[in-house]
Parts: sequence; structure tokens; C-alpha cells
Amino acid sequence: MPRKLKNIELQRLNVDDFRTSPKQPVVVVLDNVRSMLNVGSVFRSCDAFRIEHLFLCGITPTPPHRDITKSAIGAELAVSWTYDSSTLERILTLKSQGYTCYAVEQTDDTISLDSFDAPTDNKIAIVLGHEVDGVDQNVIDACNGCLEIPQYGTKHSLNISVCAGIVLWELAGRKNERIRNNE
Repeated sequence: MPRKLKNIELQRLNVDDFRTSPKQPVVVVLDNVRSMLNVGSVFRSCDAFRIEHLFLCGITPTPPHRDITKSAIGAELAVSWTYDSSTLERILTLKSQGYTCYAVEQTDDTISLDSFDAPTDNKIAIVLGHEVDGVDQNVIDACNGCLEIPQYGTKHSLNISVCAGIVLWELAGRKNERIRNNE
């Protein structure tokens, strides 16, 4: 019968080691996400997959706040993050720095995540939007493309924190050689 591992047996990085460890060449941009619990959950997913940076834009709340910490469980102390008032300006800056930017949004020209051929040699920025309104159209227009998670039920979308976890897991699976090799 399998035995549940104790936290100490998981051999996870401490915060200082995480900060200096190699990261996925992926950044996440939150476009006007209003829920602190969602923000905390995205911090936690960024930590889990060693994402390079998290940008909190527009009305997106920032640490320190107990509701962010409640779901981040300390990941907000490890993950590198920045606040920007304008998501559009952040995307334009990222593109000028060589990032390929993808909004996670349902459009008339989305790429299904299960058929997305993630560039393994490029830096990627993933934009996740407001819980009700999604990613702003002007931000979508500035991105290189849009990704969509295929869904088969009655709802048209997933919670942003769930969406972040799925997209980052998929990208990490395609880009994780750097992490495995500790480069």
C-alpha cells in the first residue's frame, strides 16, 4: 500500500533557492483579475512550474494581503512579480523583449491548447483575464495569438486559477528540459 510522503520528503526548494533556480522561459500576465483568491492561486501555479515572472495589471490586487496569502500559501514570497497599471503597455514591452504573447481567450481564431505547438526556443507570455469579461480586446489585438482550453460541458469557461494551472502545466511539460537539467 502506498505511503503518503511527508513534506520534508518531497525535497522542495526553499524560497531563497527558488529565487535563484532556473525558470521556465514563461511569464504570466493577469489582466484586471479582481479576486485575491484567484491571484493567490495563480502565484501558487507559477511557483509549482517555476515560471519566470508574474505581472499583475490594472485592477488586479497585489500582495501583501491575507486573501492572496490564503491561497498562495507563501508562493507570493518566492515568485517574482511586478504591478503594471496597463496590461496593453506590459504586452507591448514583453513583445519588444522577444516574448511571444498568447491570450487565453475564446475568439474566432483561437488555437486549441491540445494542438498548440509551443515554441520550445522562444520566451512565452500568457495573458489571463478578468473573471467575467475575460481579456480586453485591445490586449488580444496586441498578442501574437489566442489559446483556448477545449471544454465539453455546459459552461463556456473555467475559473481563471484552474485555467492558469492547466495552461502552465501544458507549457511546462513542453519546456521542462531546462528545469530537469537544472540549467
